Amino acid sequence: MARPPTPLGTWGATHTFEVRRGVYRARARVRDQDGRSRLVSATGTTKAAAERLLQELLVNRVAPTGDSITAEVRLTKLAELWLAFLRAEGRIEESTINEYERVLNTVVLPQLGGLRIREATTGRLDRFIVEVRKRSENRQRKAKVVLGAMLDMAVRHDAIAVNPVRTTARLRRTRPDARALTVEDLNAVRRAVHDWMTKDRPGPKPTNDMADIVDLMLATGCRIGEILALRWKDIDLSGARPTLTVRGTVKTEAGRGTYRKPRPKSDASVRTVALPPFAITLLNRRRHEGQAANHLDAVFATRNATWHQVSNIERRWRQIRQDTGFEWVTPHTFRKTVATLISERVDSETAAQQLGHSSAAITKEFYISKPAIAADVAHVLEEFARGEQTPPDQGQA
Repeated sequence: MARPPTPLGTWGATHTFEVRRGVYRARARVRDQDGRSRLVSATGTTKAAAERLLQELLVNRVAPTGDSITAEVRLTKLAELWLAFLRAEGRIEESTINEYERVLNTVVLPQLGGLRIREATTGRLDRFIVEVRKRSENRQRKAKVVLGAMLDMAVRHDAIAVNPVRTTARLRRTRPDARALTVEDLNAVRRAVHDWMTKDRPGPKPTNDMADIVDLMLATGCRIGEILALRWKDIDLSGARPTLTVRGTVKTEAGRGTYRKPRPKSDASVRTVALPPFAITLLNRRRHEGQAANHLDAVFATRNATWHQVSNIERRWRQIRQDTGFEWVTPHTFRKTVATLISERVDSETAAQQLGHSSAAITKEFYISKPAIAADVAHVLEEFARGEQTPPDQGQA
């Protein structure tokens, strides 16, 4: 009857012999994860020392398998393999992968890059993640995300059994309340935009793009990238109910420049929204009296007939709001303002659909401004008022 094979990752009997006076060698044959059997040896000044060292080598040993991921691979190498995998897979946008790479190079690898995967213990990673919070909550969150995803890959390749990041302490996030603009705020914002557009400055006179971009965000609840990616073919002003369909977004990537991506942020972001009258007036004016036609069919194009960069529009907005008291207002604030109004007048589900969210929970948690005081239900609570007490019978003991 044939002898059964040695199980993967284990070894057979140890053989120890004296090589020369005062030098002993211990050997054992180990069957690696690739199924191949290899001889491992260690030497010591005594028989016991040689056998002890051999046991340590066998316990900590991994098979030499080239660029595969093992417990001995350093986190620097794991990061390189993980980023290469993401780019080859093609599921995640290049801009997102570039951000992961930036976080790795500036936050994670300078502190942890020299560790081997087996040395990336829960305790060590937990201390690192806590330390990063002292610099930035945002950096802490991103560092944990990339570390977790990298070590998930190590688990899939059997380099470790459990991802140590998954057992680190849960992050405590400070979430500021969503803040929306009032009608009075919006009037002040529009005055600030007008003042910026009419201000004397060297160079070409600004177009009314900025004012129209702000108004169209307020009319639709769209993200700024979605507004900048609009084409005239995405807009129907001739129907009984004029609409705008979100089909893309504007992206800027190193080595590729600024381009229109044919899909927005998520599947839920692809949507058609009805346009209010002030947006219809705005778009008719732009179509008939605004910028010259461009080969992109873009509603908003630069003077060179290219797509606007989101970062440039955000920079202009920072210039506009400077010294106005609206330093807290970002382009995303306009989305929150739209969500808050729709939630108050209709409901949060409708607000989520307008914004292109897959779940109303996201809209309620991050986009809808909470009222300063609770709804007035005093008349309802009056039902709990104590009734008039009947004095006890004088004759009772």
